[in-house]
Amino acid sequence: MAHYAKVLNGIVTNVIVAEKEFMDTFIDDSPGEWIQTSYNTKEGKHSKGGTPLRKNYAMIGGTYDSTRDAFIPPQPYPSWTLNEDKCIWVSPKAYPTDGKDYDWDEDNKEWKEIKE
Repeated sequence: MAHYAKVLNGIVTNVIVAEKEFMDTFIDDSPGEWIQTSYNTKEGKHSKGGTPLRKNYAMIGGTYDSTRDAFIPPQPYPSWTLNEDKCIWVSPKAYPTDGKDYDWDEDNKEWKEIKE
């Protein structure tokens, strides 16, 4: 089985699991194109040592960049910038490495500790 993303005007609108043979005969007359994606690919690396496919696993609401042949997740915050090599969004400040949990505070452009 393989994963396929439905892409319309560069936006991922659906992701399914199907046999390749099924995709060749899949009856779907809605606009868009089915493009294979890899569940095991993230940031241009395959988690099981295989060949990475299209930089990242496709996400509904994300984009497909045909020039890069890459799936890019949705931008989480306006201040985050695209890492051009990995095709992921990066915060203006690195995530703290002290073992605590944090959420991004877009208003202050910093990580805020989650307090229970």
